[in-house]
Amino acid sequence: MLSRLSTGVRSSSRTIGGRTAISSSSASSRSASRIAPRLAATGAITTPIFRSQIPSLFYTTERVLNLRSGKKENEALPKTVYDPSRETENCGVGLVASLKSVASRKVVEDADEMLIRMSHRGGVGCCPASGDGAGMLFGMPDAFMRAKAKEALGIDLPAKGEYAVANVFFPPENPDVLKDCKAVLERLTKQRGLEVLGWRPVPVDNSMLGQDPLDSEPDTEQFFVANNSKYSARDFERELFRVRKMAEEEAAAMLGPESGFYINSLSSQTITYKGQLTPEQVSSYYLDIKDKSFISHLSLVHSRFSTNTFPSWERAQPIRMMCHNGEINTLRGNKNWMFSRGGLMASDYFGNDTHQLLPATSDNMSDSGNFDSVLELMAKASERSLPEAVMMMIPEAWQDNPNLSESKKSFYEYNSCLMEPWDGPAMVAFTDGRYIGATLDRNGLRPSRYYVTKDDHVVLSSEIGVIPELKDSDVKIKHRLEPGKMFLVDFNTERIVPDDEIKEQIAALNPYGDWVEE
Repeated sequence: MLSRLSTGVRSSSRTIGGRTAISSSSASSRSASRIAPRLAATGAITTPIFRSQIPSLFYTTERVLNLRSGKKENEALPKTVYDPSRETENCGVGLVASLKSVASRKVVEDADEMLIRMSHRGGVGCCPASGDGAGMLFGMPDAFMRAKAKEALGIDLPAKGEYAVANVFFPPENPDVLKDCKAVLERLTKQRGLEVLGWRPVPVDNSMLGQDPLDSEPDTEQFFVANNSKYSARDFERELFRVRKMAEEEAAAMLGPESGFYINSLSSQTITYKGQLTPEQVSSYYLDIKDKSFISHLSLVHSRFSTNTFPSWERAQPIRMMCHNGEINTLRGNKNWMFSRGGLMASDYFGNDTHQLLPATSDNMSDSGNFDSVLELMAKASERSLPEAVMMMIPEAWQDNPNLSESKKSFYEYNSCLMEPWDGPAMVAFTDGRYIGATLDRNGLRPSRYYVTKDDHVVLSSEIGVIPELKDSDVKIKHRLEPGKMFLVDFNTERIVPDDEIKEQIAALNPYGDWVEE
């Protein structure tokens, strides 16, 4: 039976069929009445969190950060109409990928073209050169990284998948803080048995930036890490996740929230280039992307139109595993439930160290940032696959739906006790390197279309016409993303997995119907 990351609220919990079910007021009354007898039985979380950690997990993120930074609780703040807890966005989203995992310059250039043609979906300030944010996420460009590591560090990288590269923002023009932040990241990396290979300054051209992004432009460097402890591929990603979360918390305690220290991505599979840029500026600013040897088999792109928020370098997207068009209108409830169940969370892999991954949500992040953080927690701290985590967070309209199979209804009903839906309108594109895909929430108000070409490439975006060179004669399949449905590419099997197939496979992993009936 698969081990899971337990999520829930209150103290009633029970391990059922190898999984821990926790009651939640978000569950339907029928679900609660059926599952309650099992929850009432003894046998709480199998891996408890240290008692000393529990109080901090039930504070708000802001309270925790205030305590750690020494800020007084009643310290007055300037009165403005800006409220960070209402961070939302409406944006342009897209993906490009090779079904056969063939890395090419075409994927990179198509992604850049797609992003530029969604410029109208992003926002700018009073200066047209000051964007709300834009970026691109790529599958790790292995040949490029090998060449740059040799050039900058004089080293040969390990085999693909056995090293990771992070793009890291540091506060500008502050060498002492840069040195301290690097020391934190290096120390935590070594503590996990990983090898620090070195740092490479990321070459940039800021000549086209407006004054606002220039004023807050970070120093950006790449951090190279090797898997010397020979963790499995999945466990290597988990350890990188742990290092990143702990580094963020330690930096926040040292410098305060939103200090300018931000790890865009730390993975062996993907790397993110983003910033407070316009879509046209991304590939011009990051000179890596213009390098002809920079090739990839996948890309997510995002053009940000921020709502109720100030643009910033770290709030640009894609984030670590996803990018998002729309708004999460259930955000306050989603964050509250994640805060409340923090003291009950436990991971079979992380054990008593599960608290190192928490809190998962924050009022200092946008709705997309919070979604990405929870998605990453679910996908990396448990045995769930990325598609399963997405299904839990963005469920179909399963109640009173005669067109849904009983197995899928049971999956959604059971998991409604563990995770509340993150309802939009929202369209989310996601990837972990093994999968790339997109899903539209059950409201269906953020449409997108996808194309499959005869040369086995897929293109999905918020718009049509994002790659004008694509001829109808080259297109094998055209379709739209439907409400509640998932578009998914599995690079291991080199195909598009139909929505019904992937969801039925996931729903059949465990006897959810029996668990609900009990």
